[in-house]
Amino acid sequence: MLSDGAIVEMVIWQIPQPLPGSLHGYKYSLFYGYPGKRVVGYDNERGKGDHRHFGEREERYQFTTVDKLIEDFLRDVEVRRQSRR
Repeated sequence: MLSDGAIVEMVIWQIPQPLPGSLHGYKYSLFYGYPGKRVVGYDNERGKGDHRHFGEREERYQFTTVDKLIEDFLRDVEVRRQSRR
């Protein structure tokens, strides 16, 4: 938990086969927000594939590597945190 009460959580699993809608062997859920309110999220739910949530907007996400996923997520978190100042 961050000093302002925000939560950053990253969970990434390696899976034996890609989920329907994804082309890689990972299942992931990355969250930034507050209790009961997502501000930034990246995930790949079954059938929906890789996508990100940025505020109220949801859009496809082009997964390449785990490192790039984390980098993109943390960049979006920083953008949102900067906009709150």
